[in-house]
Amino acid sequence: MNIYLVIIVTALIGEFALRSIARYLNLKALDPKLPDEFEGFYDGDKYRQSQEYTRAGAKFAYVSSTFNLCLILAFILVGGFNVVDNYVRGLDLPPIATGLVFFAILYFARDIISIPFSLYSDFVIEERFGFNKMTVKTFVLDHIKTYALAIVLGVPLLGGVLYFFERTGDLAWIYAWGLISCFIIIAPPLFTTLIAPMFNKFTPLGDGELKDAIQGYTEKVKFPLTEISVMDGSKRSTHSNAYLSGFGAKKRIALFDTLIEKHSIGELVSVIAHEVGHHKKKHVLKGTILSVLHSGVLLFLLSRFVENRALFDAFQMEETSIYAGIVFFSILYTPIELVLSIGLNYMSRKHEYEADAFAAETIASPEPLITGLKNLSVSNLGNLTPHPLTVFLNYSHPPMLQRIAALRQFGNTLHASSD
Repeated sequence: MNIYLVIIVTALIGEFALRSIARYLNLKALDPKLPDEFEGFYDGDKYRQSQEYTRAGAKFAYVSSTFNLCLILAFILVGGFNVVDNYVRGLDLPPIATGLVFFAILYFARDIISIPFSLYSDFVIEERFGFNKMTVKTFVLDHIKTYALAIVLGVPLLGGVLYFFERTGDLAWIYAWGLISCFIIIAPPLFTTLIAPMFNKFTPLGDGELKDAIQGYTEKVKFPLTEISVMDGSKRSTHSNAYLSGFGAKKRIALFDTLIEKHSIGELVSVIAHEVGHHKKKHVLKGTILSVLHSGVLLFLLSRFVENRALFDAFQMEETSIYAGIVFFSILYTPIELVLSIGLNYMSRKHEYEADAFAAETIASPEPLITGLKNLSVSNLGNLTPHPLTVFLNYSHPPMLQRIAALRQFGNTLHASSD
């Protein structure tokens, strides 16, 4: 039997089994007793609702992940990739254009198949728990815009990678790495100036106590704030959030309108302080560097497998090609990607603790952030008792109770040092 086929099937089934076990343990870890820390924030009904929300999400994930596993295994075993390849080759296009059409068919087919699951998630589960505010019109327009972005951004990026691997021989991975690294670096400002405004409306925060408080804080910590915007997050959901964007001397804060509605000024400033902490601690820069290094390793390994005949045989391909090799290597890479994602999530959780500590220190108290995090967890029906395996595999943020405990401990240290 083909060794690559064995590795791929084992990896796909193994990851599915691991995540299914994690979901099962996560549901078993749901504790009907409200943690003492949240007394006065969750009432009994709301807390039960949060656990039902977790159960509904887990059950949906079981169904969708089972479907996805069966689909990809069936597609591999019946030679579906070869069928697509024969079709695009029959168009008699140049090699790079052929590859782009191959990618496009797989991308759009996969997205269309996923639409019923997205509809169920948004209009059944999120609707049931009072989160969904999206209309069918918005849903359709979002997909059209996403397709447009995939064409505008994906075609030059993938076309460039194909060009380098088709034309530059052994140095292809280095040239492709340079291209992708440039994209990684320009992606954040591109998101801020082009992509985000395509999906949401951003309006300047009006003058008043909140704006004064935010500006007072950013001036205090010497953060180069140039814009405070309110994003119409309520257009799609009642979930709330905030984020910072921008490089160099130009930074922008975007607050979801739902966040402003549900939190006090002190809580909002503490949330901003947390986001500023990420920038001050250079978490964004570290993440960018890691992404660049990760892409380099990925492309180097790709260069060693991209035209491996045995790998193509695993997918029942009649002919080899750079474009199909990229797809097949990405599937073969699944076990390594899982390990890397676990490591990146661990680092992200560590960064969240650091940003929390920065916020508590610069505000001179952990309490506003603690209260803000509690209210945020309640409004989003957050799971207060996730299983450690679920946290290990999936959580980019620490569990809420651990995060609050760390803040309290840091607060005690602050208090002791000030005495």
